[in-house]
Amino acid sequence: MAIKRRGLNWKIEELSIEKTREEYKKEIERQLRNNANDEEDLEMRWNNIKECINRAVERCVGRKGKKTLNEWYSDENQRSTDLIEKVRPNLFGSLSDKYPSIFARGEVAELPAWIAFDKQILCYDAFYQETLQEVRRSPFQVRKVKIYFYLEDGTIKVIEPKVENSGIPQGTLINRQRIRFPAPMDENFYDILDFNVGREVELYGKVFKITNCDHFTRVFLNRCGITVPDHINEPTDPYLAERDKDKLGKMPKKPSKSVDTLGQFLANDRKVLRFYGYWDDRDSEHGVLHDLEIYYYLADDTIEIKDIVPPNAGRDSGFMFMKRAKLPKTYSSLPGLGSNAQFTVLNVLGPGFQGGRYIVDTLDCGKEVLDYYKENDLTIGGVINCYGRRILLTDCDPFTKKYYSTKYGVDTFEAIAKPNDSEEQAYHPTPTQRELPPWNGFGTHEDSAQNCITVELKAPHRDFKKFLKFDRVGMDSHILRHEARMVSRIPENCSRVFVISYYLSDDTISVYEIAKRNSGFASSNFFSRDKVKLPGQPVYSSKPPKCYTAQHMFVGAQLIINSFHFIMIDADEYALRYKEINAHEFPKSNIKLIMDNVREKLRPIYKDFVAENIPTETPVISYETLRSKLCSIMGPNFTEQEMITIARAFNATCTKEQYDRDAIRAITLTELKRFLWDDLERLREYFVFRDPQRTGKLSQQDCYTLLKGCRLPVDNELIQKILEVTKKDENCYLYYSDLLDFLDRTKCPMADTVPINVKKELWWATAKEPLSGTLIDWCAFNKYLNLEDTFKENPTPPSIEEVH
Repeated sequence: MAIKRRGLNWKIEELSIEKTREEYKKEIERQLRNNANDEEDLEMRWNNIKECINRAVERCVGRKGKKTLNEWYSDENQRSTDLIEKVRPNLFGSLSDKYPSIFARGEVAELPAWIAFDKQILCYDAFYQETLQEVRRSPFQVRKVKIYFYLEDGTIKVIEPKVENSGIPQGTLINRQRIRFPAPMDENFYDILDFNVGREVELYGKVFKITNCDHFTRVFLNRCGITVPDHINEPTDPYLAERDKDKLGKMPKKPSKSVDTLGQFLANDRKVLRFYGYWDDRDSEHGVLHDLEIYYYLADDTIEIKDIVPPNAGRDSGFMFMKRAKLPKTYSSLPGLGSNAQFTVLNVLGPGFQGGRYIVDTLDCGKEVLDYYKENDLTIGGVINCYGRRILLTDCDPFTKKYYSTKYGVDTFEAIAKPNDSEEQAYHPTPTQRELPPWNGFGTHEDSAQNCITVELKAPHRDFKKFLKFDRVGMDSHILRHEARMVSRIPENCSRVFVISYYLSDDTISVYEIAKRNSGFASSNFFSRDKVKLPGQPVYSSKPPKCYTAQHMFVGAQLIINSFHFIMIDADEYALRYKEINAHEFPKSNIKLIMDNVREKLRPIYKDFVAENIPTETPVISYETLRSKLCSIMGPNFTEQEMITIARAFNATCTKEQYDRDAIRAITLTELKRFLWDDLERLREYFVFRDPQRTGKLSQQDCYTLLKGCRLPVDNELIQKILEVTKKDENCYLYYSDLLDFLDRTKCPMADTVPINVKKELWWATAKEPLSGTLIDWCAFNKYLNLEDTFKENPTPPSIEEVH
């Protein structure tokens, strides 16, 4: 019997000495006599006896010192291990030698177990049976587990490997811990000697039968002197056998019909034969000659055809002519349901495919056998049928030629010429213009036409490019405003003042009335923004109606808006300046065209015209005098807009520019200093690089591009002003040396100016122009006419800049 107290061990081997044993007996008797008490109950007496025995053991035997090995590692195991180590000292490798050769035996401390057996685990295969109560023909099931015994601390771990579709939770059954023997031996723990092949161990109520172990466990136990039996066959699981039996009953009683193509895929993966060909579709309406590339994939015998669409061909149907698939040689119709199945089901027995059995047609009655194109069917000059389209193969790539030469011994690969698409172009009739039904009066004409073109209702398309071009950009509104009056038989309507706004972004017109005091009319929107049709057109017509355009907007024009007659009497400064800048779009604001017409009319009567209108005191003539003369000479086609353009071109009122060259330079240098720009040398290199001939001159567009490319931190309006004040030659090319000196703050330094709103102050529409209708410069007007010497052939009229 082992004597223990609260986990402390005593020197029991001392009791083998007879003298010590006699002293121990006498000490127990003495302790019992001294502590005898008749009044105590049975429990107290028993505790008193244990205390007496413990005191006697402590006096006669004594306690053991601290053990270097764990309790599970008994002295018998230690002796067997020492025996093996004496025979083979390097059993566990160079790091596990408990007796190094440089020390004598008994002169070195033994290594503890957690170092000597670190990361060394004994692995056993085992199983246990679990009773099944409600499964027919399966009273139990066998559950296979792995038992791990850790040598470093004697702990045990049990894991059940996961089985797919097992229906039970699997994984770790018992966490790593030391496990006691079942009762009544639960004071001791399982150790290394309790696990071996063929043994049964009970762990927490489950009996595990060990059937096998791994190679390391078998070698370790054999070297420790423990014999390990051979592998034991595991019993058959009746539950799994029943499931396999049911699964076999659901499968067809014949082998699978699937064809194994893995070998072909592994041998020919990424190997593609490429042929060139064409499909001639010019016989059909709007048909063209299609250039095709045919790809044959050797891995799975599929074909892919791509349509090579040249640029600007007008075709955007897609480059894929046929997606990758097997191409049948003959095609009649789409395959039916189940025609591509591996087998045909004749009858189903049971609730369905999942829970019953089905019978397969072994004769394959009615199955269609399709013949697909193979690699030996593709040759140069051959024709393949792609679902009714005849494709002629004309050439192939070098890899394809090498493949056919190696496998089939073909040496000649002569390319076939493709027919010229322009020479043999088939005749196609000119498509007639589609005529729409007449407008019914509901909605706009564009909306009704769009609904007639497509079945699906869609909104009419607007000119988006025009909208982006003429939309508001900063202070440039692209809106032409004119003052107008109403022409009416009612006297009160004739005095009403209106502002007609024309929006260049979508060619719409809006009319706003400016009421006078005590007139009886209120200032309000007279006509909402919308397109206005020209008068005199049929209302219910299939053709789109013509509307007022920007060329109809000029001073003196007459408009009919919603049956109201308006006449334009004036325009704002923005409208006049915009028309003069874009004079190529507005002929009534083009001074060159106007003066050419005036010159042709005045040529026969020029002397009389000068004699009647020449001023006497000052070289100016009034607007009304010149207007009355020109109107009588030019006739009724001479408009007020043309007269305003002449008056603005030859204005006698002296004007001074708001910002001259020095002011523009001061503003520019101030802006560059504010944004810390100092990249003048790189800008100089760009100018020199852009001028390979070293002429020292560049166009205005090139200078603008270079300034924007060097990220000059100024607004576009200021850049335009800089280019305007830069020195130019007779061809309007800029001297970029003068531009660089203009931006160099070290040359002629200038004082900083107060920052201004550049976009507003330097915008072209903010420049103050003298009001037209005051005085006209007679000398400049006659100099531009250039009719004094009529004998010269083709006289060239001077420009307005030369006149001024």
